[in-house]
Amino acid sequence: MCGIVGYTGTQQAAPILLEGLKKLEYRGYDSAGIAILSGDAITVSKISGKVDKLVEKTEGGRNCPGTSGIGHTRWATHGAPTDINAHPHLSNDGRFAVVHNGIIENYQELRDELLAKGFVFYSETDTEVVVNLLELYDEGDVKKAVMRTASRLRGSYALGVVCTDEPGCIYAMRESSPLIIGIGVGENYFASDVTALVSYTRNAVYLDDGEFARISAEKAEIFDSSGTEIRKKISRITWDVQTAEKGGYEHFMLKEITEQPRAIKAAIDPRLHGREVTMDDLVLSDRYLKGLKKILITACGSSYYAGCAGRYAIEQFSGIPVEVVLASELRYGNALIDRHTLMIAVSQSGETADTIAAIREGKSRGAKVLAIVNVVGSTIAKLADWTLYTWAGPEISVATTKGYTTQLTVLYLFSLYLAKRIGIVSEEKYNRMADALNALPRLIQESLDMNPSIPRIAGKYHSFRSMFFIGRNTDYAASLEGALKMKEISYIHAESYPAGELKHGTIALISDGQPVVALCCNDFISEKTASNIIEVKARGAKVIAVTFRDNQNILSLADDVIYIPRIETELSPVVEIVPLQMLAYHVAKENGCDIDKPRNLAKSVTVE
Repeated sequence: MCGIVGYTGTQQAAPILLEGLKKLEYRGYDSAGIAILSGDAITVSKISGKVDKLVEKTEGGRNCPGTSGIGHTRWATHGAPTDINAHPHLSNDGRFAVVHNGIIENYQELRDELLAKGFVFYSETDTEVVVNLLELYDEGDVKKAVMRTASRLRGSYALGVVCTDEPGCIYAMRESSPLIIGIGVGENYFASDVTALVSYTRNAVYLDDGEFARISAEKAEIFDSSGTEIRKKISRITWDVQTAEKGGYEHFMLKEITEQPRAIKAAIDPRLHGREVTMDDLVLSDRYLKGLKKILITACGSSYYAGCAGRYAIEQFSGIPVEVVLASELRYGNALIDRHTLMIAVSQSGETADTIAAIREGKSRGAKVLAIVNVVGSTIAKLADWTLYTWAGPEISVATTKGYTTQLTVLYLFSLYLAKRIGIVSEEKYNRMADALNALPRLIQESLDMNPSIPRIAGKYHSFRSMFFIGRNTDYAASLEGALKMKEISYIHAESYPAGELKHGTIALISDGQPVVALCCNDFISEKTASNIIEVKARGAKVIAVTFRDNQNILSLADDVIYIPRIETELSPVVEIVPLQMLAYHVAKENGCDIDKPRNLAKSVTVE
């Protein structure tokens, strides 16, 4: 949630920081600010609202001269989104400035201690305790002050620090929140996301928990929590600037919807050779597989819904029972996990706080963990025993599209791989599913091409205050993500229900004109869903059906139709969701919503 960036070198820092903050806007935020170190003074400029307002206030950075600085986009946790609560924050003596992602869990205890020592607080934030601790512990050695401060903090944080005592230096430290050091020539950087760095450098060092860096124009020194300097591998950022730009599309979300055939191909190609699924990074011994009693998928948000959809394929192909549990619930529940459980943790960013905690809980009970993530070097990738990357590339829109479909594609690949290893799937079925996986990029493109009527359908239903999404089995799994896409970007109340549960209370909510999106892409139960369509239409509902062109029974019942090409039932959710993403996009556009940055949402939820 939110983002931080830092720069030190020979160029003016403010324009570089402002550009970095704009690259981080997609993460979600409500205020922004920069602190520039110039000589023995720190100039702070911050404002509630968008980065563009900060650019205007600072005249593009021209009224904040200096060659070292830090910047921040804030998503409010402690205190309202106001100018005072915006980052950076200054110490009482004005010598330190701090930016912070995450939450300091013991901030109230620290705040009371500092108040008793005479420190004054100007904001409602937890972050202000950090900058005042730095002042408290500074005895002429900034590095030691950073270490002592870090030792007092509990929670998750990525911190950027500047101090007037060390002109030309910036400090960065991390605990349970992503932080990357960018290595340049005569200049260096830090950021919470590579998107803020790729315009300037492709060389990056990924900090681990408990590590911190002292960064100057000439070098970046990395230390462990004891202050001992350590050597870290320099990684190469493979994402390019063009991938993170709109490329002529009106919104990033629209661009990313249309990128899905290519993104899914990137997920499939390294792992599916003809009809043979290979996963070289996944070393599962026969002994381990024979002892496997259960698979538990844990995730949050859209990643959780990907798990709900992927569950059907894993159970169908491998015969192993699958449980899908929200990470935020698993942490505090009593899920049955032991050494005979394979935990699959799914996260786009690889930094989702609840999923990280769920992994640690699973591992403490003896489970092995397979991570499915998009970001190389992320916390979840490092915690897991094995990692499968989705290779979706940067996803800028807060509402995920290709992130979700590539996660689901990797789950399908894994389910087929597992079935072949265990040996219970027939050769005929294995080959049929492998062919279907190979065809996915083409089928996704067809699902985009065969629905030119979606903008018209969106114009017909955009003014309604609520929508219902119904389906059975795999259709229901797809409807969960379809409803989420609608609600998060259009702000229309959208709920998904198993179609068979309508009569158990939900049908009371159906009134005249009520839009109901009915997913009917599972031939085995299509007749049952048709009966549910008849039930809601009898109560005045208008039905938007998602189905095949040759499903005459459903076509005769629906008021409007969204089509998908024929696909094996177990894999249908990944194709069904694409036109539903497009429907949500056009409804949001009709309603004038901020599609790429929905209100109150953040891209990567790194706090509880």
